[in-house]
Amino acid sequence: MEANLGLLQHYQQLLTTSAAMLALTKSGRWDELIAYEVKYLTAVEKLTQFQDASDVASPVQAQIRPILRQILDNEIELKALLQQRMDELRTLVGQTSRQHNLNATYGRLSGNILFPTDI
Repeated sequence: MEANLGLLQHYQQLLTTSAAMLALTKSGRWDELIAYEVKYLTAVEKLTQFQDASDVASPVQAQIRPILRQILDNEIELKALLQQRMDELRTLVGQTSRQHNLNATYGRLSGNILFPTDI
């Protein structure tokens, strides 16, 4: 039974870490999110060290189910927010690239007078 309580505590720790990661993502604190990702992966790894789920007592399984559901829901939302951020970064990189190309093109032409026959 003690192992079952340890398993429950690990799921609760994983949920806490998952919720913190979601909050960091929503507030745009990307550097801190990376540190929490390591904590999250460590917590998941600890869960794999527990025995087979069939050995878990029924009452503990009933307590773990909603925690696991919330962890999965957090992950889905986190992935969606991260995808939005990736799309934003992709747009910014594209804009930066276009701006760089414009600056390079106009920089070469600065100080020159162009006539229609030069184009």
